[in-house]
Amino acid sequence: MPTPSRPACLITTAIPYVNARPHVGFAMELIIADALARFARLRGRDVRLLTGSDENSLKNVRAAEAEGCSTELLVERNAAAFRGLQGALALSFDDFIRTSAERRHREGAAALWRACADRGDIYRKAYRGRYCVGCEAFYTDAELDGDGRCPEHGVVAELVEEENYFFRLSRYAADVRDALASGALRVAPASYREELLALVDAGLEDISVSRSAARARGWGIEVPGDPAQVMYVWFDALGNYVTALGFAERGADFARYWLESQERVHVIGKGITRFHAIYWPAILRSAGLPLPTTLAVHGYLTAEGRKISKSRGDAIEPAALAERYGVDPLRWLLCRHVRSGRDADFSVARLVAVNNGELADQLGNLLQRTVAMIRRYYDGRVPAPARELAGSSLAIAAADASAAVQAAVDELRLDRACAAAWSLVERANKHVVERAPWRLAKRRGAPSAEASLATTLYELAELQRLVAALLWPIMPRAAATIFARLGLELDAALAAGWSTVTRFGELRPGTAVVDGPPLFPKLAPEEP
Repeated sequence: MPTPSRPACLITTAIPYVNARPHVGFAMELIIADALARFARLRGRDVRLLTGSDENSLKNVRAAEAEGCSTELLVERNAAAFRGLQGALALSFDDFIRTSAERRHREGAAALWRACADRGDIYRKAYRGRYCVGCEAFYTDAELDGDGRCPEHGVVAELVEEENYFFRLSRYAADVRDALASGALRVAPASYREELLALVDAGLEDISVSRSAARARGWGIEVPGDPAQVMYVWFDALGNYVTALGFAERGADFARYWLESQERVHVIGKGITRFHAIYWPAILRSAGLPLPTTLAVHGYLTAEGRKISKSRGDAIEPAALAERYGVDPLRWLLCRHVRSGRDADFSVARLVAVNNGELADQLGNLLQRTVAMIRRYYDGRVPAPARELAGSSLAIAAADASAAVQAAVDELRLDRACAAAWSLVERANKHVVERAPWRLAKRRGAPSAEASLATTLYELAELQRLVAALLWPIMPRAAATIFARLGLELDAALAAGWSTVTRFGELRPGTAVVDGPPLFPKLAPEEP
């Protein structure tokens, strides 16, 4: 019989403005999306992980003007820095789309515009309103702070008056509300869904979806049939989720990962939920396309309680952090110690403390001691357990941890998934203290002591194999190192699939362990 094809899954990040180099706040979004993609692959999904750069915004134009260079040069340079995070942060994205430089996006955005226009949902009218360049969005007076400042960026919104094309967002209010209320468009955490429903219930007005080419300095994607107007950057940018898949030519990737996929997940920051949960579904409905299935919303990284910002100058470059302090400690901190959907303060001191007190002292030291004892007592080969392990307390704990990790990932709670996997590290360290292998080794002449020693060291090695498998989506390089130190090939183990790699007792006795340096060296809190 033919082998069933793996279920398709699309996971995307938002595409960031490239008015400056990347900062650690967006790195968190990339890492969250990457971890979700790795979990999905491990569980048998055919995953496409997409990210890219949002290049057609007015803020990019102004940044280039301030720097005294062309917009094209600025976005190309900064987009390269964002793309370079793939290696720096151990990311596994399959595609990176540049919205100003790629034909597939220009043609796809035009095709999306025409689909909405053919439905009668785009029209032209004069408009006057308050505009925040940082958000690239118009705000009503009620949405602005008392002195006319944008609630997101704290700057006074500019008064803009011009004739633009508008999208009939109001026509789709009921559709959007139904999708949110029914869970057809799932928003996690659920508290953000309630905020979005309140926005819809307050009434949706049609939105401007173009800007004058003059105000945009000629930068952007031309409105089909009207060279005097360019597309509003959010219409253009949101379209990347389908244009990257070949929407213009309705290709195989578009069919597989958008039309046919049962999982279309957007990982986004809390400041852009309105665009993804209201504007984007309405545009898709107008174009006759399926909606995303899930919005995984994260909070902000803050510095002393304030959102980290490129424009304010308190941003830390993630590539420098990863190079100085290690990519896995950074990934662990952002997945384990940032509560899903909530804001969290970030500092180098906290990164160092987590590495030293948690990763190095608990997991790294456990691996070092286990490998050393197997080398000392069994000539470097994993001993065979002296009793049946199925149904043992450790086997039950491993199964419970694996199930808890799966449940947490399904709930889009990476912090809980990390905690569930870490419970096995804590269990293994407790097992070392309770069984005291070094004392058993002193009584190896007694059969019971020999059996207990062999079983204990096998169990310790096996627990760490399981921990590495469960934490591979979070700390891929550390997981590979653990497997290598246990004499195993990570890729072969992962290819076996979730149910096999997370089953207690899969480690073969006789496997040769390998000595090596500390898994997580202790760090000093020096700025990168």
